[in-house]
Amino acid sequence: MEDAKMIQEAYQRLIDTYLASPHRKKVDIIEKAFKFACQAHAGVRRLSGEPYIMHPLSVAQIVCGEIGLGSTSICSALLHDVVEDTDYTVEDIQNIFGPKIAQIVDGVTKISGGIFGNQASAQAETFKKLLLTMSNDIRVILIKISDRLHNMRTLGSQLPAKQYKIAGETLYIYAPLANRLGLNKVKEELEDLSFKYEHPDQYAIIRDRLSEVSGHLQEVFDEFTAPMRERLDQTDLKYEIKARIKSPYSIWCKMQNKKVSLDEVYDILAARIIFEGDGQSENEITNCWRIYAIATNIYKPHPERLRDWLSHPKANGYQALQTTLMSKAGRWIELQIRSKRMDDIAEQGFAAHWKYKDGSKTQQDSENELDRWLATIKEILDDPQPNAMDFLDAIKLNLYASEIFVVTPKGEFKTMPSGCTVLDFAFSVHTTLGTHCIGAKVNHVLVPLSHRLESGDQVEVLTGRNVLVTQDWLNFATTAKAQTKIQAILRRQRRQQQKEGEEMLLDFLRKHDLPEDGVVIERLCRSYNIDSREQLYMQIVSRTIVLGEEDVKRINDKKPKQRWRRFIPFLKSAPDSESVMRKDAHGSYLQELGMDKKKPLILNEETISRYLICDHCHPIPGDDVLAFRNNDGYVTIHKRQCAVTDRLKAVDGNNIFAAVWDTHKVLYFPAVLHVEGIDRIGVLHQMTGILSQQMNLNISNLNVQTNNGIFMADIVMEVHDLQDLKDVIRDLKKIKEIDKVVRTD
Repeated sequence: MEDAKMIQEAYQRLIDTYLASPHRKKVDIIEKAFKFACQAHAGVRRLSGEPYIMHPLSVAQIVCGEIGLGSTSICSALLHDVVEDTDYTVEDIQNIFGPKIAQIVDGVTKISGGIFGNQASAQAETFKKLLLTMSNDIRVILIKISDRLHNMRTLGSQLPAKQYKIAGETLYIYAPLANRLGLNKVKEELEDLSFKYEHPDQYAIIRDRLSEVSGHLQEVFDEFTAPMRERLDQTDLKYEIKARIKSPYSIWCKMQNKKVSLDEVYDILAARIIFEGDGQSENEITNCWRIYAIATNIYKPHPERLRDWLSHPKANGYQALQTTLMSKAGRWIELQIRSKRMDDIAEQGFAAHWKYKDGSKTQQDSENELDRWLATIKEILDDPQPNAMDFLDAIKLNLYASEIFVVTPKGEFKTMPSGCTVLDFAFSVHTTLGTHCIGAKVNHVLVPLSHRLESGDQVEVLTGRNVLVTQDWLNFATTAKAQTKIQAILRRQRRQQQKEGEEMLLDFLRKHDLPEDGVVIERLCRSYNIDSREQLYMQIVSRTIVLGEEDVKRINDKKPKQRWRRFIPFLKSAPDSESVMRKDAHGSYLQELGMDKKKPLILNEETISRYLICDHCHPIPGDDVLAFRNNDGYVTIHKRQCAVTDRLKAVDGNNIFAAVWDTHKVLYFPAVLHVEGIDRIGVLHQMTGILSQQMNLNISNLNVQTNNGIFMADIVMEVHDLQDLKDVIRDLKKIKEIDKVVRTD
């Protein structure tokens, strides 16, 4: 009875939200979808214990209330799990609700099997199908993002390993997708929830600190905005000024990127002025500059932090005027100025565009930008990467957030990702232009393919007839489109070269009356220590291998010498902890481990020798960690924020395991500190004294450089755990000449 009441209340809340929206009131079809979904999911419960129908109802509520979509999307959200979790098919949905809803539901539904083959990740396959359908109907991805948002809101009922997988792929794919579609609020919530589950302690510390300083921040905000309110009240503008507090995830990212403490993050507060516009884009832009003039008459603006997204909105439709002002309290505060229409689009993205069908140039440009982006996604899908990881990386490359404007020789503006090169620009114009590019004239100056473009550059691409695409081009390409096209060309070239190498081998075999079969080719591969016949063909055509009489003898030798096995296939006994730190010549160990998804791996003095320590992020006891098992059974311990696992969580999340430290200051682990300060006699002696004498830690490497009275030192030391490292940092910072002490990977 309680369940029925809860379900009915959630449905009524959905209907009330829908009726309050500007959409046509098609309540009948929504009620039909609701009843169908209730019947399909009857008796099923989520891990949290609530009836399963509450999930599709919650997704529909997000779709309607937070993204602003209409009845077709609401019905699709209510039905999005029916095909996956019940006996109903897409054909059943089509027969009852029509082809459009069926197409959207099919796009959101997870799949099995795949285009990449049996070894590929089902996660990557799901993304691929999602994106394929998205290019036909953007509502597919909007519903999928809503589905992911509700899953993240209820992630607490999952096991830790599943939490890391879901949070990881959310940060890797879904949050950037939400950002690319202009869903700013959704993007921030996805990031914060992922952060909360991956690093619960740090999340709690930052959240509590924000709560502590909220009163002070409000005082700063009121003092900063009071003079502007006084001046704005004298105009005819209807406006509101809101405080914007940086999210916990954004604060944490800044701490990681800048290697600073929470106390050293100063730009937590920003102000946002939102005014009522008349729907005319030109008038709204004029009013943005009016407000800017008022603000900069009161406060001095930062000369390098003006961001004009008015005339040329971001690729996701974002429009605003941003500046940074020096407050009377002596701190920089960012100010964002935008109309109500711009604010809606900033928070709800392209979905909000449909509310403002005004036919303006800005509106048309935003829609064209979305179309161009979807076309780029489709190009990547039409020329897929054979590897699931490469495919997802190519998609992620296209989800850039920071943008510049580049001008064509005809004066047309083109949006490009920040950091892009001449080669990226050439491929963005046309594939043929990219493949024949030999350089460019940027602002009438000749530059190479690798030249990085800046906003406002005018670019004329130069081409040649006989241009050969080489592997080096991948070093110059930063966009998904350019990298995908270059890789496709290189694959075609390799196939052609392999074919030529195969013909050269067959000619050699015919010339010496040798059989043209796989056994002969396998003998040659073994004799040259080559893994595949494709590699053999490539080495033959490149003249790395020149076939001769010795090869005839090798082929005729019925018992060729067995080469050494290149990999250790299995280690019965675990190496000791010292050998794990040292690693063997192969750089990894294979372990037969009893691994249980329901229990975290315990990393203590006895078990640590069974696992590898990631040599990319160098975790030590006290770090938030997880374990990843590859296809060969190797298990590596990573920091949860390790760049390697960021990709693995999104592509191969089922091989992620929870792990916890339980060490007791017995083992030592390598850690690296970077120290900067004033170069004075005795500073180095003080530093080494703290480490070796006061804290009894071994220094395994010390590199010091000085320049104009400033020194920089990188210290590799052996510590028991993170607390040791924190103690070292604390004591080193007490030396008055030292300005900066940060841990590096």
